[in-house]
Amino acid sequence: MPKTLPRHIAIIMDGNGRWATGRGLPRILGHRAGADAVRRITEACCELGVSALTLYAFSWENWSRPTDETKELMTLLEEFLARETPILHKDQVRLRAIGRLSELPAGVLARLNQVMAETARYSRMTLTLALSYGGRQEIVDAARRIAQLVQEGRCRPEEIDEALFAQHLYLPDLPDPDLLIRTSGEQRLSNFLLWQISYSELYVTPRYWPDFSRDDLEEAIRAYQERDRRFGRTTSLRSVTNR
Repeated sequence: MPKTLPRHIAIIMDGNGRWATGRGLPRILGHRAGADAVRRITEACCELGVSALTLYAFSWENWSRPTDETKELMTLLEEFLARETPILHKDQVRLRAIGRLSELPAGVLARLNQVMAETARYSRMTLTLALSYGGRQEIVDAARRIAQLVQEGRCRPEEIDEALFAQHLYLPDLPDPDLLIRTSGEQRLSNFLLWQISYSELYVTPRYWPDFSRDDLEEAIRAYQERDRRFGRTTSLRSVTNR
């Protein structure tokens, strides 16, 4: 693709359950088909040269789903990690995770930490899974960490600004997403990366996540490339950087 690629793409992977229900299948089979789409889109981003991909895999609110479903999702996550680790090594993809990870089952968390450690040296692309994640919860957790610093006398209230606050988010070294994609046609953020997507370009597709293909990804990127990103300026960022 000849034009500038988004450096960081974030995706709200929506529609697994509806995809399955529409086919008369159990919801868990929709989630399994969604896991196949994760592999497909991760490999496509690698091949296209995208630097970072963040996927909304399991929200903090998802814990309120029926216990049987959350157990199945955690089992699927553990299976996904085991199955995809060789591919992460082959493609030299670094795996990271954001969220209240301590709430994950012990076995899943151990496997996740193992894969993150094994892939930490890779730099071709960073794949971040949002697990037990909520944007409001991330902001609250950052505020708590800063409050602790103030209480310990390591920071003064007047020193708190956007830059300092951002340093206490889950992965402060990860650049903000340039492009946020949401599948299934729903037009809401669902508590995803609320701080980081302040200036992200939004792209909504009616396609359910299990059906989301490389062609769909490239269509989203082309739409992004046609946007005029001004970041509050009267002149586009493209015009500023091309002077």
